[in-house]
Amino acid sequence: MKLAILLSATLCLSTFHVPAQAQTRPEDELARRALAAAEAGQVPPPLRADHPLQGWIAYARLHRDLSVLDHAAPLEFLDRHRGQPVAEAFRSVWLGELARRKEWTAFRAAWVPGTRSAALACHELEARLRTGAADAAWTAEVQRLWRQAARSQPDACDPVFAALAERGGLDDTLRWARIDAAIAEHQPGVVRAAARGLPEAARRQAEAYAAYLGRADASATTWPKDARSRLAASHGLAALARTDPDAAEALLPRVAEALRFTDAERNRVLYRIALWTVASYGEGGARRLAAVPEDAYDARLHEWRVREALSRSDWPAALAAIDRMPPAQRGDSRWSYFAARLRELTGDRAGARPLYATAARGADFHGFLAADRIDQPYALCPLEHGGSAAEKAAVAADPALQRAMALYRIERAAWAAREWQDALTRFDAHQRRLAVEIAQDNGWFDRGVFGLVNAGGQRRPEELRLYTLRFPLHHDPLIRAESARHGLDPAWVAAEIRAESTFDPRARSPANAMGLMQVLPSTGAAVARRLGLPWAGAASLYDPATNIRIGTAYLREMKDKYTLPYVAIAAYNAGPTPTARWQTQRPDMDADFWIETISYQETRDYVARVLAFSVIYDWRLDGEAVPVSDRMHGRTAAVRKPFACPA
Repeated sequence: MKLAILLSATLCLSTFHVPAQAQTRPEDELARRALAAAEAGQVPPPLRADHPLQGWIAYARLHRDLSVLDHAAPLEFLDRHRGQPVAEAFRSVWLGELARRKEWTAFRAAWVPGTRSAALACHELEARLRTGAADAAWTAEVQRLWRQAARSQPDACDPVFAALAERGGLDDTLRWARIDAAIAEHQPGVVRAAARGLPEAARRQAEAYAAYLGRADASATTWPKDARSRLAASHGLAALARTDPDAAEALLPRVAEALRFTDAERNRVLYRIALWTVASYGEGGARRLAAVPEDAYDARLHEWRVREALSRSDWPAALAAIDRMPPAQRGDSRWSYFAARLRELTGDRAGARPLYATAARGADFHGFLAADRIDQPYALCPLEHGGSAAEKAAVAADPALQRAMALYRIERAAWAAREWQDALTRFDAHQRRLAVEIAQDNGWFDRGVFGLVNAGGQRRPEELRLYTLRFPLHHDPLIRAESARHGLDPAWVAAEIRAESTFDPRARSPANAMGLMQVLPSTGAAVARRLGLPWAGAASLYDPATNIRIGTAYLREMKDKYTLPYVAIAAYNAGPTPTARWQTQRPDMDADFWIETISYQETRDYVARVLAFSVIYDWRLDGEAVPVSDRMHGRTAAVRKPFACPA
């Protein structure tokens, strides 16, 4: 591969846009207090009349008093803030209140098409019903909703569906159409609900289908030999395969013969039997994979065929599995890299090199591994960004962006995101990038990851090269100091923060992991105790200094326990029990193969992501990088590698 323009450390460092520490503005605390007072029903402290958050403070006051409002104040608010996110946010809650009151005429007056809520959409249908507007178009709309409702719908839809049935618009054909869709989506509750209006014998059969989705057995052999029975039986057996592939495999021939399965129905079950066998590295994986016809394979099963062979160190089988992938999948840097590795292991060094060269063009984990294999610089082509002071000021002056920044600074992230999305509807690609800079200047770092999309949710491919926006660098002195204290590579610590929270100190996971490094309160308390640090409770994990101090110490404990950083990264994400299982299953496997054969997709991708991010943060911190092949083994004193942009 020809390489152009070697990027020196000086050049790399000169491209930084280091976000400023978010500046707390004098009015921010006043706005915070004003919102809290409005929500508590107290008199808010006065803000200037043109403060960007006046609308949200009024929203908070109205929201608190929702149950006692007459119609005048909400309508006046909606008119005054027409076209703003705050108006749409209030419209949703006001419509919900009008539905609760069953004030259907007022509901219809406040309704606007495009309100994004399944419950409100059903309320709007009920409003038309109760106000005498349930015409032929209403019937067709409810019937369409019924057919599309393969999953459970909000309770608000029940009166509408009941009215459709009472008016003769819900016949057996429509009921069976929803049942079929629910079977395909594995929704037994919806199957039972849709069957309630069927004749007794048909209802009992539908309930048998619903039961089979959760408990497949030989009873399906007595069902009617029709397409619906085959649909339910094949989905039930496929569900059984997830928890007991042996039982599903044993049942399949008998049920398939009794109901006369088509190839598609048989393959649906064979696919799941193979997938859940190999996903747990169970016995017979290769045989079950071979039983699935090639035309029933998808990208997921192609990948697992490779992993199953890797887990047995069967290099020819793994290479053959990659060769059978569709060209687009095979061309991904991950599979180009592994194809090259496997060619080397099977004696084809000449065939490996061009595959490594192809993979090495990617600025990702496997691209970096490939570059190490052929001793090339890492591919990185930073896309310059930025604009004039006047351009940035013009973007910053957008009212929605001003509201978004003010809301984010006072920790109202959900409201801030509404305003952000509204601002982006008016920005072109250049302005979006300036908006991300502005957000990061205000401490909102994840906009470099989630904010570089247009109103349609699309990202320009070249924007993946906006590395200084996508990989923010904040708390640099603290990261360096704590990394040095615990003998860790600061690029690794920065990469963990980027992977865990995108530098959001208030991040909180569904599992209650908190702060920059997503530390569980129990872990935080234990680490603080071991370090002799004061512990002020879980909320202290939202303090960046506390979180980085504890998170870095815990990362060091993981490294001490597991020795190898790539195993420690897996344990940081998945915990000790699955990590111990993976170590036991494949104790002597090369690191790249071990990572690829991790059972959990989240952890498999996480380890690769953190290692790749470490390389990019090395670029941000120092302009050169510890080779990832050394880094994942803890050899951080290795000769560092430069970066270059492929021609």
